[in-house]
Amino acid sequence: MTGLRPLILVWTGLLVLLALTVTASFLLSGPWGFMFSISIALAKAGLIFWFYMHLNEASGVVRLVALGAAVWLSILILLASTDYVTRSMF
Repeated sequence: MTGLRPLILVWTGLLVLLALTVTASFLLSGPWGFMFSISIALAKAGLIFWFYMHLNEASGVVRLVALGAAVWLSILILLASTDYVTRSMF
C-alpha cells in the first residue's frame, strides 16, 4: 500500500461506519441494534487491522497469528458474556 489515496479511502470508510453507528444508536434498539452495532465495530476493526496495521503487506504467519489472537479474544468475550447472561438478576 503505497501512496496516500488508500489511506484516505480507508479513513473515509471509517467515517461512514462511524456515521452508521451513531445513526443506528438513535434508530435501532434491542437485539437488532446490538447486532448491527457489533457488525459495524467488527468492520471498523477489520479495516484498521488490514490497512493501518499493515496486515495486507504481512507474511502468512503474521496474518495467522493475528487471526489466532482475534479468535482467542472472541472466545474470551463469548465466555464472559455467557457468564454475565446466566447470572440471576436477584
